[in-house]
Amino acid sequence: MGIFDEIKKKLSHEFIDIVEWLDNTKDTIVHRFERYQNEIKNGAQLIVREGQTAVFISEGRLADVFTPGTYTLNTQNLPILSTIKGWKYGFNSPFKAEVYFVNTRLFTDEKWGTKNPITLSDDRFGFVEIRAFGTYAFKINDAGKFIIDIVGTNANFTNYEINEHLKSLIATRFTDTIGEANLPIELYAANTSELSETCLEVMQPEFNSVGISLEKFYIENVSMPEELKKEIFEYSRLDKLDLDKLTKFKAAKAIEVAAANEGGTAGAGMGMGMGFVLAQQMGGMINPMQGQQQTTQQNNYQQPAAPNTPPPMPAQVQYFYALNGQQAGPVSFDQLKMLFANRTINKESLVWKQGMPNWSPLKDVEELKAFLGGNTPPPLPSL
Repeated sequence: MGIFDEIKKKLSHEFIDIVEWLDNTKDTIVHRFERYQNEIKNGAQLIVREGQTAVFISEGRLADVFTPGTYTLNTQNLPILSTIKGWKYGFNSPFKAEVYFVNTRLFTDEKWGTKNPITLSDDRFGFVEIRAFGTYAFKINDAGKFIIDIVGTNANFTNYEINEHLKSLIATRFTDTIGEANLPIELYAANTSELSETCLEVMQPEFNSVGISLEKFYIENVSMPEELKKEIFEYSRLDKLDLDKLTKFKAAKAIEVAAANEGGTAGAGMGMGMGFVLAQQMGGMINPMQGQQQTTQQNNYQQPAAPNTPPPMPAQVQYFYALNGQQAGPVSFDQLKMLFANRTINKESLVWKQGMPNWSPLKDVEELKAFLGGNTPPPLPSL
């Protein structure tokens, strides 16, 4: 072996390339290994660390993919690249190829949320708007597909860039999923775990289609307008309490408030009412001596005529109503009005009272039309 062969051997040994990437960031998903004119020496060492995948791109085409390990780059372990280049008997140094390192670790605590409120239709409350937010975790499970479909020629691709795409996908699929769930509006916030699992299952195929695995998906909160929350709480109380007891309770509260208003007319009336009650109670406590005096005086004066007894109160009309396909009631007119005001029933709800041949929608019962408003009389005829 000549002196020049020794020098060539020594130089080739000293200048063998090391192709590797040390990730000192927390958000880089793909990093392109930069070389002058993308030239790599024959026999270069490729080092792929745990949590990485190395992808070779040649002439814009996906070539060889390497999992964690150390490799000597030659035609034996670059079969696809060798086919693309047409190397039948090996290749001369250097050769050109782009090397991308893909971070395959788990990216956790990524945020998502609905930018705009989602409109849902509820049988009791009509159209309502809700918002939701949470977190998710993902990792790259097909590095080659991810580079071809998402990264392209980007030299440094971060999770911020892919998150915008993923959050839009999540918001779309989340909207579809809760729309198809068709749950009562108050149950969305109470069943976040079940909804999270369903959304994860629904979204997984679309993530996989671009080389991403959706590992975790969490719905942390489902929110709605405050006025809707109050209506839901009121409805839940109505659903649990006896309507007659609730009506009496509210009437008692109203009396209590009126009695507390001592300076107002209601307070004065309440005071008079209490005075009458006390007078009646005290009337039964008359001194026995006064009773004897009254008996003596009755001999000198004619006994006054007894007051006329008032007729009995007319029987209050009782109504039955249909709720969720079942008969409910009976309730009074005022109780039925409260059910309508609280949206437990609506104008299409079927009602029945004694004397009606069949069940009829509330809007068609004459005395109940007052619930709907619009009882303004027509204009007077022109003279």
